[in-house]
Amino acid sequence: MAVKKKTTKRKATTKKKAAPKKKAAPKKKAAPKKKASKSKAKKPAFGGYAISFAGRSETVEQVFGKKPIAPSEMTKKIWAFVKSKSLSNR
Repeated sequence: MAVKKKTTKRKATTKKKAAPKKKAAPKKKAAPKKKASKSKAKKPAFGGYAISFAGRSETVEQVFGKKPIAPSEMTKKIWAFVKSKSLSNR
């Protein structure tokens, strides 16, 4: 009689591969610093308009009126007010 050897089946284990290491990004050279100007002039307002309402005593009701109006009408009335009182730099 032949003796049979008991064989145990092993589960095949799959090894997880390690994630590939990321290479370090090459160092970037620092951009040369800009030379600071000795005096910076103040930039004019966008569009070239500078409007000063300093010292004005008019109320919003006096400028726009008491009735509700559309934004486009508000703009028209503001510019009419600015031009009539010479508040603009133009």
